[in-house]
Amino acid sequence: MTRSTENKLVLVTRRTRLEELIQRFNTEGQARFYVEHLGADFSDYQQEHRQYREAVAAANQLLSRHARVQVLDRSFVPNFVFGPHDTVLALGQDGLVANVLKYLDGQPLIGVNPDPARWEGVLLPFVVKDLDRLLPEVFSARRPLHEVSMAQASLNTGETLCAVNDIFIGPRSHTSARYEISTGGLSERQSSSGIIVSTGMGASGWLRSVLAGAAGIVSSVGGETPQGLLDDFRWESDYLYFSVREPWPSKTTASSISFGRVTREAPLVLVSQMAENGVIFSDGIESDFVQFNAGTRATITLAERRGILVG
Repeated sequence: MTRSTENKLVLVTRRTRLEELIQRFNTEGQARFYVEHLGADFSDYQQEHRQYREAVAAANQLLSRHARVQVLDRSFVPNFVFGPHDTVLALGQDGLVANVLKYLDGQPLIGVNPDPARWEGVLLPFVVKDLDRLLPEVFSARRPLHEVSMAQASLNTGETLCAVNDIFIGPRSHTSARYEISTGGLSERQSSSGIIVSTGMGASGWLRSVLAGAAGIVSSVGGETPQGLLDDFRWESDYLYFSVREPWPSKTTASSISFGRVTREAPLVLVSQMAENGVIFSDGIESDFVQFNAGTRATITLAERRGILVG
C-alpha cells in the first residue's frame, strides 16, 4: 500500500448517547427499560449509535489508505500529545470540533459530520465519503485553511485555560459570584451570576443567547436593542466580547461595567472575592475547570496561538 504521507492522522471520536446510558445503567436492556419507562423512544438512541459507529469504521478504513491512523476518544484529548505534523479529524457534533481545537498548536483540524440528517454541522463541512478526495489536497496544501481566534485566561497561580467558543468565570453552582472587575481603566466590585467571554466562533452560541435576552428586556421597555452587534464578529477577529450575567447593584457592589470588548492591549482582569466554589471553564466543559477562589487574579485576553480549520 502506498500512503499519501508518513505523518499521522488522529481521528477523534466521542461516545454516543447509547454508550453513555449503558455506562450509567450497566446494560443496554436496563438502559432501554429506563428510557421506555419514561415514555421516550429508545430506538432513536440505537439508530444514532449505529449510524455513528458505522461512520467511525468507514472513516478509519478510508484514512488507513492514506496514512497511519490513531483513533482517540474525546476524553483523552486534554492529556494527549499531538505531533507537530499530525492532521486531526473530529468526527462528531460541532462541540467536538471546539473541544479538540483548543488543544492543538497549529495542526490542521478537519470537521467531519457522521450523520448529516441528524446534525446541522456548522463546523462540520465534510462527510466521510469526502475524505478520500480531501486528504491528498490537505497533504499537498491545496485546501483553504481558516484561522480561528481563541481566548485565554491566565491566572496568578500559573494556570492557563484556552477557549475556542467562550470562557465562563463565576460560581460552580447556582449562587452569586463576587469579584473585582477591571477593564479599560475602570474597576469596580461586582456580584453576579458570572461572566461570559466569547470569541468570534462562539458568537453564535452562548453570547448570542445572552444578548438576545438583554435585547428582549430593553425592547420591552422601549429602548434600542444592539442589532447587528455580532455581524462583523468573525472567527478570526482580533478581539473578544465579555458580558456580565445579572450584575447586582448594592451598597458594596456596582453594575456599571456589564459589557465590552477585550483585546491584547485592553485585557479583562478579574480578582476573585469568593471563599470557595469559584471556577473558570471553557467551551461548556464544566468538568475541565480551574479554581477561581479568594485572591486569584485572572487576566482574560486573546490567546497567542490560533486554531486552524480545513475548509
